Amino acid sequence: MDDQITLTGLRVFGRHGVLGHERRDGQHFIVDLSMTVDASAAGRSDDVGDTVHYGEVAERVAQLVGGEPVNLIETLAVRIAEAVLAGWPVRAVTVTVHKPEAPIEVPFDDVAVTVTRGRT
Repeated sequence: MDDQITLTGLRVFGRHGVLGHERRDGQHFIVDLSMTVDASAAGRSDDVGDTVHYGEVAERVAQLVGGEPVNLIETLAVRIAEAVLAGWPVRAVTVTVHKPEAPIEVPFDDVAVTVTRGRT
């Protein structure tokens, strides 16, 4: 089965970036995740123990975004993807990290990096 559990718009304060003021002052990052799962057992049992608890995933993502700073949102996205694969029965995960307050001199709406990782 290629069922999906999706979390969209997780907003977390972090201190990631190459520039000193990004680390010092921090900014908000927005994270979207789409996890490929087999939801058939949960569909039959109606038991959260038979699925991926998206609240727990959200808490882990918040820990990573609010934790140790990295230079690149690429690095942050990969760390999140690897943590989800390690922590839950997920076949694959796509993670998008948005940096809407990126230090860009021209007007823009969003900067984002998307990575997809799966079990090998």
